[in-house]
Amino acid sequence: MVQAYILIQTEVGKASTVARVIGEIPGVVQAEDVTGPYDVIVRAQADTVDELGKLVVARIQQVDGITRTLTCPVVHL
Repeated sequence: MVQAYILIQTEVGKASTVARVIGEIPGVVQAEDVTGPYDVIVRAQADTVDELGKLVVARIQQVDGITRTLTCPVVHL
């Protein structure tokens, strides 16, 4: 299982809607609207890195109102 945090910037006033829509996508564990340089932080999981990439590119980045994403895979050192 591969997990990642996805940091998302949205258009002004869209954070709450973006978090709600993303929270309904299969593979998304949690989606929260936050304050600071990012508007939404998502925790997602998939079976492989390739599947995680597809989740981010094909599903999450397609949500209306997103302007930028940064994917941070979880590592266990």
